[in-house]
Amino acid sequence: MSTQPSRQLETFDNPQPGRDYTIRIRIPEFTCLCPKTGQPDFAVIHIEYVPAERCIELKSLKLYIWSFRDEGAFHEAVTNQILDDLVRACEPRFMRVTAEFNVRGGIYTTVIADYRSDDWVPTSPVTLP
Repeated sequence: MSTQPSRQLETFDNPQPGRDYTIRIRIPEFTCLCPKTGQPDFAVIHIEYVPAERCIELKSLKLYIWSFRDEGAFHEAVTNQILDDLVRACEPRFMRVTAEFNVRGGIYTTVIADYRSDDWVPTSPVTLP
């Protein structure tokens, strides 16, 4: 497998496609460039999803995230692009991408983008005593 940045996301068959379960991924070293200044922006990316038939392969996700390092992008645009690309790759029942950007000019930015499959109905939360 390549050790260079890549926009190609790989998937694998969900081992439990008949069950709703959540996969949570935390990426603490996301970087891209400010499109105005060219200076680096740093963020922690959180991905949460309920897979359907396919799951995201983590090494390809790492190389995909790395591909933004030298690209200028507004926080809102890059968060939504990541969501769109991941949804296109694995067609989940539900997915949420949260990007927590580090301070720049005294301002922290968090962008949250969601996707929900038209035919998915979430299960009711379980409350334990």
